[in-house]
Amino acid sequence: MTETDLQQALARCEDSHHQFKRDATNADGMAAELAALANSGGGTVFLGVADDGSIAGLNAADVRRLNQLISNAASQHVRPPLHPQTHNVQTAQGLVLVVSVPDGLNKPYMDLQGRVWVKSGADKRHVTAREEMQRMFQRGGLLQADQVPVRNATVADIDERAFGRYFERRYGQSLSAAGLSVAQLMENLQLAHGGVPNLAGVLLFGKHPQRLLPVCQMGAVWFPGTHLGDTRYLDSENIDGPLDEQFERGMAFIKRSLHKVQAGRGFNTLGQLELPEEALVELLVNALVHRDFLVSATIRLFVFSDRVEIISPGHLPDSLTPEQIRTGVSNRRNQVLAEHAAHILPYRGMGTGVPRALNAWPQIDLVDEPEINQFRAVVWRTVAASVVSTEVTPEVAPEVTPEVTPEVGRLLQVLVGEMSRAELMASLGLKDEKHFRESYQQAAVTTGLVEMTIPDKPQSRNQKYRLTAAGRALARDGDANGPA
Repeated sequence: MTETDLQQALARCEDSHHQFKRDATNADGMAAELAALANSGGGTVFLGVADDGSIAGLNAADVRRLNQLISNAASQHVRPPLHPQTHNVQTAQGLVLVVSVPDGLNKPYMDLQGRVWVKSGADKRHVTAREEMQRMFQRGGLLQADQVPVRNATVADIDERAFGRYFERRYGQSLSAAGLSVAQLMENLQLAHGGVPNLAGVLLFGKHPQRLLPVCQMGAVWFPGTHLGDTRYLDSENIDGPLDEQFERGMAFIKRSLHKVQAGRGFNTLGQLELPEEALVELLVNALVHRDFLVSATIRLFVFSDRVEIISPGHLPDSLTPEQIRTGVSNRRNQVLAEHAAHILPYRGMGTGVPRALNAWPQIDLVDEPEINQFRAVVWRTVAASVVSTEVTPEVAPEVTPEVTPEVGRLLQVLVGEMSRAELMASLGLKDEKHFRESYQQAAVTTGLVEMTIPDKPQSRNQKYRLTAAGRALARDGDANGPA
């Protein structure tokens, strides 16, 4: 740094990265200044400069004393030790000692009293809030939220059958053959500590995870328009349960909220989802696995007429950017959860999920919002809308009331809540399953008036049917009797 450079830096006054000091005599005070800068992105201390930015200057003896003070403070009074660089600048008023402190790689840095200091404007403060302290430990890799034992949790809260199925599928032997208790096996797999299940263990295998982890769930809303503030909605659901159940129910919500495109298929075949399922799967799994559990908020799933938004608590970790994750760069926030989720969910954990989603559907915005501590994946439906308008007949388009056959009209009148095929056939007085399937069930689903509760598994024995918003409106208005 030249004298000209120094004068330009001093003219900009003090801020969060530039501190002026006329002199320093106390190693503890200097340690606090160095730790605050290292915890806050790094910066520079100018010694021999008054608070107003004027140069007071130092002599050679002052510089020698201050260099020793800085060395002692950085190595003996800060934990872990710091390694600042010093540079002397000669001016007409005397020497100025410039101390450069890099952004710390091993945050948080503490003084000898165990206090964590951070910059607050041009001043500094020590961190007292538990949440802020947790965040700093998380950034420094000293805290993994998914490995924190869950308060009041015991092994009795774990679904032993679900854990046993996972253990046998992954390791090829039953729990009984393993010869260890569930508590010990979970400990060995980093799903518990000291006999207490951690967050990953409860969220993956808990009987009722939200009893212990109320924010670890998903809120889903289907809006008729494009605005979040709309007071109307077509459907909503609080999606809870273990992680795999949240994924299944989240995907089912998305699927029943989107258009089905005929795409050249026969009239009685199920339509093709307007957005590629692969893209939606990858983004939903990423939100479930990589959310920040230190943020007291739920995952939110919004379906609008022009887009789908999946909002994950916590912005991107460290210096990761949306541009980097587009190319496959990853930084796993919840390592234990991710490791086990790779054997439960359609998750690979290699940073390839987002590139795959973009390859399947390029109209995706990845928005990091550190100011409100969240990350949004926005999947635009714009292109899909044009496809729908050209490939779906007017009878199927949501803007036009579909022509209802007498059979479908009867089905709409008897369908209350969620009903199975057998219940519907009984209510209709039908015994021919093929006739029911072709004339009633498939026709009602194809026209968008009835939907399946498990759309990704049409043949599931647990499959049921319910009216869509359009079906409810048609049945309510009394227009479900078919053409005269």
